[in-house]
Amino acid sequence: MKTVLITGSNRGIGLEHTRAFVARGTRVFATARSPGDANELNALAAGHAGRITVLRYDATDPESLALLKSAVGDVPIDLLLANAGAGTGPRESFGAVDVEEVLQLIRINSLAPLKLAEALTENVARSERKLMAFQSSQLGSIGNNTSGGRYGYRISKAALNMVAKGIASDIWSRGVIAVALHPGWVKTRMGGAGAPVSVQQCVAGQQRLFDKLTMADSGHFFNYDSTELPW
Repeated sequence: MKTVLITGSNRGIGLEHTRAFVARGTRVFATARSPGDANELNALAAGHAGRITVLRYDATDPESLALLKSAVGDVPIDLLLANAGAGTGPRESFGAVDVEEVLQLIRINSLAPLKLAEALTENVARSERKLMAFQSSQLGSIGNNTSGGRYGYRISKAALNMVAKGIASDIWSRGVIAVALHPGWVKTRMGGAGAPVSVQQCVAGQQRLFDKLTMADSGHFFNYDSTELPW
């Protein structure tokens, strides 16, 4: 891939994807909500002059999307990785769900990636690889939900899965592949130190998946190890 755009690149999975893509010789548009505070990302960018462009993108701020689009311009984007998202809220159990918290999760985890994809579809369609990937979660799988709970997060990720599936249909004629992803239970600030999958394992697996996806895979939901998951 020549150029990728990754949201939420300031830490965790997004930062590791940025690091791994640059090592492959790929140009990266790496976004952060507060670029001035993204110390690790800025240090990585300083060590790879011309390979990493750090840009502001805040999924809670619709105006930042227009600024991001303007900064990217007409550059073809081989992979749009919608990685940024919000974690679970404090009131998500049955009987204690906070509607406003759930709506905010939907705005960030579902609607923001949709608007991001709308804004950058032309960039992706003009590229060689033509790939959109949405960082979802197995918790958004209706078929795999046997434990209940975590309503807000589950709803927002199920909605994101629907976004990915819809986009796959809507831009099929453009030759763009759109998929939803489950990163695994990863050792990040959100996943915690007890998670069984390292950030490096997750990213290496996802990048192997990116390399082999075809149009036949568009509109599907994949684990980081390339196994397909039920909706």
